[in-house]
This record gives sequence, C-alpha cells and structure tokens, in this order.
Amino acid sequence: MDATLARVDVLVIGGGNAGLCAAISARRSGASVLVVEAAPKFYRGGNTRHTRNMRCAHDSATKILSGPYTQDEFFEDLLRVTQGQTDEVLARLMIRESQDMLGWIVEQGVRWQPSLGGTLSLGRTNSFFLGGGRAMLNALYLTAERLGVEVLYDTEVVEMEMEGGCCSGVLVRRPDGMHRISARAVVAAAGGFEANIDWLKEAWGSSAGNFLIRGTPYNRGTVLKMLMDKGVETIRDPTQCHAVAIDARAPKFDGGIITRLDCVVFGIVVNNRAERFYDEGEDIWPKRYAIWGRLVAQQPDQIAYILFDASSLELFMPSLYPPIAAPTIAELAGKLGLDAETLTRTVEGFNAAVRPGTFDDKTLDDCRTEGLTPPKSHWARKLQTAPYYAYPVRPGITFTYLGVRVGADARMRMADGTGADNLFAAGEIMAGNVLGRGYAAGIGMTIGSVFGRIAGREAADHARH
Repeated sequence: MDATLARVDVLVIGGGNAGLCAAISARRSGASVLVVEAAPKFYRGGNTRHTRNMRCAHDSATKILSGPYTQDEFFEDLLRVTQGQTDEVLARLMIRESQDMLGWIVEQGVRWQPSLGGTLSLGRTNSFFLGGGRAMLNALYLTAERLGVEVLYDTEVVEMEMEGGCCSGVLVRRPDGMHRISARAVVAAAGGFEANIDWLKEAWGSSAGNFLIRGTPYNRGTVLKMLMDKGVETIRDPTQCHAVAIDARAPKFDGGIITRLDCVVFGIVVNNRAERFYDEGEDIWPKRYAIWGRLVAQQPDQIAYILFDASSLELFMPSLYPPIAAPTIAELAGKLGLDAETLTRTVEGFNAAVRPGTFDDKTLDDCRTEGLTPPKSHWARKLQTAPYYAYPVRPGITFTYLGVRVGADARMRMADGTGADNLFAAGEIMAGNVLGRGYAAGIGMTIGSVFGRIAGREAADHARH
C-alpha cells in the first residue's frame, strides 16, 4: 500500500479492542479497511493491553462462567454504579448485544479461561481472556490481518478534513513525514484524554498533577478534541472517569492492572492525616472498586493508605510492590510518614466499633461497625494481628468519560442535532453515553467490543452506498 495517499472504504483511528472489532466487522462486511495506530507496534492496543475480562449477559452457567447473568441483572448493576446516569436505549442495546459477544469474540480467535481466584469475585458475571489483554489483542490483530485489514503504526492523526458531519480525509504524521488518507467512512476509536495531564488539570485543577495514568501514554484526546472543534456533540462531564486507587509507587504511565489494589474491603483506608474518610465495606468490591480513585483524589495531596493486618494478607491479589510492614501500628505510622498517635487512635476507635459477625468476603456479610463515622458496613474485622501492613495509594485513571454522542448505529451526532454523515465511534471515546459516572468491572471492554462491531458494520454499509 502506498501510505502517501491511501484510499479506503473504512478508516479506523485507534488500534485497541474497539478499533480492532470495528475493523474486523467492517472487513467481514466487505469493506476495505485501514487501521491507524499512534503507538509503535510493541505498544499497540491502547488500554486493552492491561485488561483481563469482559462483562457479558448470559442465561446459564458455562465452562468459564459459574452461573447465569441476565440482561435485567446487568442493567440493574449498571444503573446502580452510574446512579442512573446512562442512556437507557444505548445501555440496553449494549447489554443485549453483549450476550452474542461471548461467541463472536471467540470466532475472532480470542480464547476464554475460567475465572481466577482473587479477581474481584467475578466468576459468574465476567469472562476472562486466556493470556490477558495482550493475548486478546494479538488474536484480534492476527484475524484482522488475515482478513486483509491493513495497519499503520506510529501514525498520529493531526487533522480531520470535515465539512459539516462529513469527513473526506485525514492528515497523519508518520516517521517519514505527513500524509493524507481518504476514506468513505471513519470510525474513531482513539480513546479518551486521560494521558493529557494539561487537559486533566483544566477539569480537576492542580490536583491532577498527582494522578497516575494506569494505561497507555498515547491516549491524549487528540482526535476527541478535533471532533469537538468540528462540531460533533459531546456528552458527559470532563471530571467523570474510571479511576481506581493504585499503588502510589507505580509509574506515571502504563502501570497497568498489576498496580491496582483490591484489599480495601479487608482493612481501613486513611488519608495523610491518619483519618478514615469513607465506608470501606459499602458493597461488593466489583461494584465499588472504581469509586476509590475519585475518593483519593479528594483527599489532601491526593494520597491515602490502605491498612490491614496479618489475617488478611493472603485474601487478595497483591500489587506489583510489596506492602509496607511493621510490628505495631505506631511503627507503621512512622514508615508511612503519618502521625503515630492519630493513626493509633483511628485504629483503636475502629476496633472498638467492630461488632461480631460471620466474615464472608463473597457476600454482604454481617461484620460491621456500630457508632462509627464513617461506618464500615460489611467485612469489618479488628486490626489486631501483627504484623500490620499498608499500601500507599493514589488516583489511577483508566479512561475519561467526556466523549462524542452517538446513536444506536454508533453514528456520531452533531451539535445541531443531526447525525453525522460518515463518522462513527466506538470504545472509550464514546463510553460516556453508557457510563455517566461510576464503573463495574469489565464494562469498558463490553462497550468497546459491542460498539466496535456495530460501528464497523455501519461504516461498511455507508461506504457501500
């Protein structure tokens, strides 16, 4: 292919899960397809490289899933985590289509495995990729390339030639210079703006300087900004995002899933004033783990510490980094740089408020506190078995929810209320249509796969006609 002037039916911008599903879908629909990926080949795939699973509705147990997860239950879970801030039509479409995705994704070469222990108790609701996100990506790329999809790496879109809702071509920057690509239809699957610290600061203020970015450094929101400037309608608040508490010792970018900490429910969380600030046992962890990034972001200096004792050490998957340990709470405080007297008082107050119960980390058990603010509603056990442990945590942003508005055909909507002519979107760049706030494990991959397949199919249909 002559990369200096490519002409294709469907151009897909972004080479992650959403982009690859769109490319495969468009190619299987008979269109010629080109994928442009800003990252070099080794770092291809955006945030998909760090994923492990996908949440899909299903009617019964399978070899990889321990029980049914109905469309209604999926929707109820989505309503709960978003607090109703979702486009119901698109949400129900996603959930309905997700049921077929379990088989479709296998047809593209991806393999599932049974759920692992210590993975947010997702054995019934979520399917895990054999080999993780990178293996899943490799399978999709292999299928796409066998079908004749062409891929250009190190290729950044720097301008979109648009008139109204019609894009006639894009300018891209490659190592050998600038080039133009024309296409009959364009699918934007280029992610959010979470790696653009300056943009995050516009929304969050200076505190964003302390945020860590769990995923790719290439999701800077360049394509999203272009679309906004060209009159595409946007959706959601720029401060809304999928952000979890991750190990504060993680790198600034690309720390991935191995820096996430799932031990909040087994202990208490304090800020740098050695004070608790939220209910660590509010609900089952898969439905609450994603609120902790925002909670930590609201604390002084955007830092917090998860404390637990020896009885909980082997109940969760650890971070890449070992926990900080000490024989007493006071000595642990010293290692964390916290006031020892205050931390000791916080732990003693918590222990005194714990009421007897039967501990069960897989259900909403009856281990709780009484007379404590904030309470711990479930899984409350005294911190009394030395040694004592702590993980320092900071907000780890996975992806942002500010994005482009789409319809059920994944076609972008313009600010004047009309549908775009040949512009479609899938993945994080349009996830805000479904995710107004909050998150539940695996939904990001569901959005990318479902709307990727729809966007590719619809883009190919537009190109043919």
